[in-house]
Amino acid sequence: MIKLFRSIRQNLLNEGKTSKYLKYAIGEIVLVVIGILIALQVNNWNENQKKAKIKQSYIKNLITDITKDTIQLNDRLKLNHEYLASIDSSFAVINDPTLKIRTK
Repeated sequence: MIKLFRSIRQNLLNEGKTSKYLKYAIGEIVLVVIGILIALQVNNWNENQKKAKIKQSYIKNLITDITKDTIQLNDRLKLNHEYLASIDSSFAVINDPTLKIRTK
């Protein structure tokens, strides 16, 4: 492909067709610019895909962590209710007027 473009350019210069050569050169520059823009767009698309995958991974990890924390908090809440019930029954025994306290 490069040989083809090189031969076209050399033929145009040898024939003295400067205006055609300038058109050809501008066309070649435009093609290069379009190629670069396409490559940049593909690169941006790839980067966005990577970011989306990382984002999904973070969301999945957050959901897992929140689920584990909720389970742990529910277990602690249940344990605290048991402690509270135990303390309430202890106060009930202490405050029972039927108990006789020995004093010296």
